[in-house]
Amino acid sequence: MAEVLDHPPVSVNGCEISAAAISAEVQNHPAPDADTAWEAATRALVFRQLLLDEADRLEIMSVGLVDAEGRKLADEDARIEALLEQEVRCPNADEATIQRFYERHADRFTSPTLVEAEHILFSASPDDGLAYGLATGDARMAIRALMTEPGRFSELALKHSACPSREQGGNLGQIGPGQTVKEFEDVLFDLGEGELHPEPVKTRFGVHVIRAGRRIVGEQIPLELVRDKIAQYLEEASWRRAVAQYLAILASQAKVEGIDIGGADGPLVQ
Repeated sequence: MAEVLDHPPVSVNGCEISAAAISAEVQNHPAPDADTAWEAATRALVFRQLLLDEADRLEIMSVGLVDAEGRKLADEDARIEALLEQEVRCPNADEATIQRFYERHADRFTSPTLVEAEHILFSASPDDGLAYGLATGDARMAIRALMTEPGRFSELALKHSACPSREQGGNLGQIGPGQTVKEFEDVLFDLGEGELHPEPVKTRFGVHVIRAGRRIVGEQIPLELVRDKIAQYLEEASWRRAVAQYLAILASQAKVEGIDIGGADGPLVQ
């Protein structure tokens, strides 16, 4: 990349990190522009070199470690893993910490509210004003019919709906948050059980007639079912902080030229 050549030489304790190495590393750091990608790649290589230098100082050698998929790590990666295992310590999450996290983030541990949905889709593109207008009119007629004869929903869905759910009388089954487009979801979750929305609902798929079915309100998931996941999350977060602090110490003791790495909150060596 030509942009990399415009940056000053980078070195760690007198060991130069070549422009070619940075250019190769850039592909691992997607960014909105070349300068940001270059900086992220350079920081990652600087931190890597700091760790390798410390592994040299402590005479830590490769120990044949493997990754999460059981593949043997390259020599330098294995030395870095061994160094971090030896030098970075973080406590296991205790029961009180797990309990506090569970209580403070109760919304994360609540099952989603589900609503059974029925709809009739009158297909039309929003870009086609005439077709979209006609679809809206057809939807209004269906709503008027259903207001007087609610039992005709399946019949009208089979006759008019452009959705495959027409074969099930327009029944989409249980819908949870984020499973459909926002316009549809906002209306569905605001309806009571068995309630028909009195107006056509417009989305990018066309115009919908929507009726809500049975509602299953989300419930708190017991701590016992999520304790292990919370502990894993807390311990991984603690480990990341500990590694960042360790890198900050190494950086403060090293001579790094060509880039201001500041703290050690940048990309870490994997």
